[in-house]
Amino acid sequence: MPLHFTEDELADRRNKVASEMQSRGLDALLIFRQESMYYLTGYDTTGYSQFQCLYMSAGGTLILLTRSADLHQAQLTSVIKDVRIWVDHADSNPGLDLRQILEEQECRGKHLGVELEAWCLTGRRWEFVRAGLDGFCTHEDASTLVSQMRIIKSPAELDYVRRAAALADEALVEAHNLATPGRPEQEILAAMESAIFRGGGDYPASRFIIGSGAQALNVRNFTGYADLGNNDQLQLEFGGTYRHYHSCLMRTILTGKPDPRHLSMHSAVVEALEACKEACRPGATFGDIFDAHAKALEGARFGGHKLNACGYSLGALYPPTWMDWPMIYAGNPVVVEPNMVIFMHMILLDWDRHLAMAFGDTVVVTPTGSETLTQMGTGLTVN
Repeated sequence: MPLHFTEDELADRRNKVASEMQSRGLDALLIFRQESMYYLTGYDTTGYSQFQCLYMSAGGTLILLTRSADLHQAQLTSVIKDVRIWVDHADSNPGLDLRQILEEQECRGKHLGVELEAWCLTGRRWEFVRAGLDGFCTHEDASTLVSQMRIIKSPAELDYVRRAAALADEALVEAHNLATPGRPEQEILAAMESAIFRGGGDYPASRFIIGSGAQALNVRNFTGYADLGNNDQLQLEFGGTYRHYHSCLMRTILTGKPDPRHLSMHSAVVEALEACKEACRPGATFGDIFDAHAKALEGARFGGHKLNACGYSLGALYPPTWMDWPMIYAGNPVVVEPNMVIFMHMILLDWDRHLAMAFGDTVVVTPTGSETLTQMGTGLTVN
């Protein structure tokens, strides 16, 4: 299985992380996020549901601690040469295996960074790790160290993002064609997912969101599906995925005769989306993008129906979510930079009337503004 990036690009990423570690006074980094492992080494697995840790020293030494099931996975998909195995048994404590690696690497008395914000590092597992660190070395939360670098995409990464965007468009074409009265929601989902896989795409890191009728106001995935009605609203939030890179869209499709308020809501979310794209330029902040969203929706007199966040960064993500750091919310000081990939979603939920309208696009930040990746436009589809 070939690497999805050149070894030179992966080495350059690790060199940048090592330089940042040195500037922070970190002797080593304990990496628990699967996204970070993929970004730095190419290591690609779903084994992060169990304990695993990538040790990286400030000098670039890499040691992966994982289970036997992932030994060959690491050898096949990554540049990691040193893979250690912790053994499953009733009293397994991989924290002890990690401590042994740290002893071997002469980390006693050193200062380590730890990716505390990671799905595989449950509270119980962190207790294993912390017990091995306490009294042996000092440590600090370094959860955003690699994440801050991952949000700026390389040309190779942007190629994957653009391929993901084309796949998302193909999925939306299927939805536009099938979202008709009487159609089961699952049939629409099946066609959308099929379009992505037929196009060479991957599993997404999040489940697609679909809901019609009153359930269109649920902006999370849930079980229990319906058939579209004669005068209905179908809420969709989905993404194309290629080599784990995502490009997301959010759309509301109507059937039958639109409620006049639906039309007003559509105009408002499209105006807000365009305002956010205009605000999304190098030097602005993620908080500025939120302010543009809020100002547009409040100006259209729908401010009471908006949410408290309107998007987030995208990249190479693994389940359970494609939502990456940072998010778009009021006051977020993170500065927008070229080659960031950002998903902006404008969501209006009118609970009194049970009406929903949401449109969202993924953009790439350019040196002077932003580029919208979808070719599908923001027109309202009514079937």
